[in-house]
Amino acid sequence: MSSSKIQHKVKATRNYRYLHKWLGLPLLIFFFLIGITSILLAWKKKAELLPPTLKTQVENGTWILPSEMTRIGEEEMKKLGRDEEVDRIDIRPDKGIAKVTFKTHFTEVQLDGFSGEVLSVKTRHSDWIEKVHDGSILDYYFTNGEGSKLTYSTLTSLGLILMGISGFYLWYYPKLIRRLKK
Repeated sequence: MSSSKIQHKVKATRNYRYLHKWLGLPLLIFFFLIGITSILLAWKKKAELLPPTLKTQVENGTWILPSEMTRIGEEEMKKLGRDEEVDRIDIRPDKGIAKVTFKTHFTEVQLDGFSGEVLSVKTRHSDWIEKVHDGSILDYYFTNGEGSKLTYSTLTSLGLILMGISGFYLWYYPKLIRRLKK
């Protein structure tokens, strides 16, 4: 086969190796971070990174209003000296409980959905791990937007795509060069 075709593949292989090496070094940190947090999120219940969901002790009661759940959650945070701005309420009808979470910290207040009794107040470690995983932890602490998350996700995703493409050619081109030399 023609020598110029082989030389072109050799040069392309060198370029892909250079790209792969210099793109891979800084991205390695982010790939490890994403990989470790992925494992933690997959195992969050088994690793107890999420407070266990409790159950109501009330039989056949009437649910309290979400506004009452919000008020109870806010009072619990006032007692602890924490910001009481509620982010969301996760209602679990099958268990008879509601989980109140907050905007500026990772605390969860579990309430009995019928009596309004506070069943637990614990940290939701899975929430901050998720923010580290998707890059929104910087937005959470510094910007209140989504700029860091979008930049982080886009750059790491593009980096992974380029690493995959260059990795493929680093595997394929030496095989092709050997075949062309025969």
